[in-house]
This record gives sequence, C-alpha cells and structure tokens, in this order.
Amino acid sequence: MEQTVSYIQAKDGALWLTEDERENLKISYRIKEIVHSEVSPFQHVTILDSYDFGRMLVLDGVVQTTSMDGFIYNEMISHIPLRFHPNPKRVLIIGGGDCGAAREVAKYENVEQIDMVELDETVVRLCKEHLPEVSGNLSDPRVRFIYNDGVAYVKDYENYYDIIIVDSSDPVGPAEQLFELDFYRNLHRALKEDGIMVCQSQSPVFHADIMGQSHQHIQSLFPVTKVYTAVVPTYPGGMWSFTMGSKRYDKPVESQPSGMETKYVNENIVEACFQLPEFMIQKLRI
Repeated sequence: MEQTVSYIQAKDGALWLTEDERENLKISYRIKEIVHSEVSPFQHVTILDSYDFGRMLVLDGVVQTTSMDGFIYNEMISHIPLRFHPNPKRVLIIGGGDCGAAREVAKYENVEQIDMVELDETVVRLCKEHLPEVSGNLSDPRVRFIYNDGVAYVKDYENYYDIIIVDSSDPVGPAEQLFELDFYRNLHRALKEDGIMVCQSQSPVFHADIMGQSHQHIQSLFPVTKVYTAVVPTYPGGMWSFTMGSKRYDKPVESQPSGMETKYVNENIVEACFQLPEFMIQKLRI
C-alpha cells in the first residue's frame, strides 16, 4: 500500500528528506525518487533513491542504511566478532531487517545456522526487493527468518549460540529494551561457554552516554569487553561505535578466510578498529 511521506518535502523543484537527528541538528538528503512507501503494523517503511547515497531504507523518517555505505556498518558488526571466534556454528542476529548483517555472516562456510529475528517482516521484504545493494536479495538456506520480538525470543535459549549480533535501531521506543542490562543478561545466557556478542553502541560524539552505558552493562557480564569504531558517512557525526562482549576470546584468530570478499574489513582494519581516541578512552574509563 503506497503512502504519502510527511518527512519528504518539495523545495525549489526538488524533493528533500529531512531527518530530525536531535533537537539541534537536522540532516537533509536530496531525493531522486520515492521507490516504495508502506505503513507496516509497526512503523512507516520507505525506500528512497537519493542523489549522493543511492537507495536508502528509512524507518519513521530516520535513515537506517544506504546502498553507498551500508557495507561498512554491516561488515564491521559481523566480521569482527566472527574473526574472534575460532569455529562459529550458530549465529543469532537480532534486528538487521535490511539483511546486510546476515549476508556478511553467510560468507563464512563453517557457519551452519543463521537465525535472524526481526520484528517487522515488511522491512525484510522491501529490502530484498528494492535494496539489493545491501540485502543481496538474501536467499541462503542457512538463514532462518524469524518475525518476532528479539527481546522475548532470546529468553528461551541457554548455552546455544556461538555469536549474537544485535543490529538494533536507535534506542527509542521498543528498541530501548535492546540497550538494557536485563537484555544483555539474556544474551549472555543464550551464548555458549565461549560465545561472543556484539551490539552497535551509537555515536561516540553525539550519544556518548549510551555508548558508555552499553560498555558498562556488557563489561559487568563478560570477562572480555572491547569497543571498536568505524566511519559510516550516513550516520550523524560519521564515527560509530560497536561494543563486543566475549566469554573467552580476546584476540582475532588467524587471517581472513581465503576468497572472502569484503569492501571495508581487512587485516589492518581488524587490528586498527580497536585503537580508540583519547576522549573515548576517558569516557569509557579503559
């Protein structure tokens, strides 16, 4: 069902998406075309074609990923934990409806099961259809699409997954639960005795308190806690943080698997992404 998009306005003969990032910051993108717009039971889902970032997924007026730089985020949230675990078999992705993280995990031949728990089936359907640069029109038989609440889903598992990737949206509304200590406790229980989890922990510049809270929660549960960064131009401020909790492993294993195709992650990035600027070190007290 096509819907009008209130957050897109015509100005001087051009379409502009204006995202309200925060009280004092708005970000505008010049848009070529509204590819698809649909109201799901959960949110307004829009696929836009922009001039500088290509096609993009927009949820309730907020850009989630783009065809220009979505690979950076998806590779970093997936390959880093996968490179720390010597033999991951079962991987759980909570969120990640654009299918980009699952697409990256599927590059590892030793992974046998990829469970992707996404609340909104509409997001998956539209990204597979209209955003192939990110989703790759994912159809790997190891991927099991589970349309459910990730917070509730993970409560039913214990000592089951090797890696859990929390690919959440900003901590607003239902996604707030994905940043709370009880949720991380459930992730810890669902992981095997040598399991690893990772989450996106927001901008170190604009959302330093959220990043610090995520680090504090995860550090209270996991013996190995590491924060790393990447530059994702789409996201406000560019610099983005990820927080990883590991029950055992504290360094990457071996080299990148031969034949592995990536556009951002390589040996140097795996080492360098953990080198943090001084202001982050002081904020995290590490």
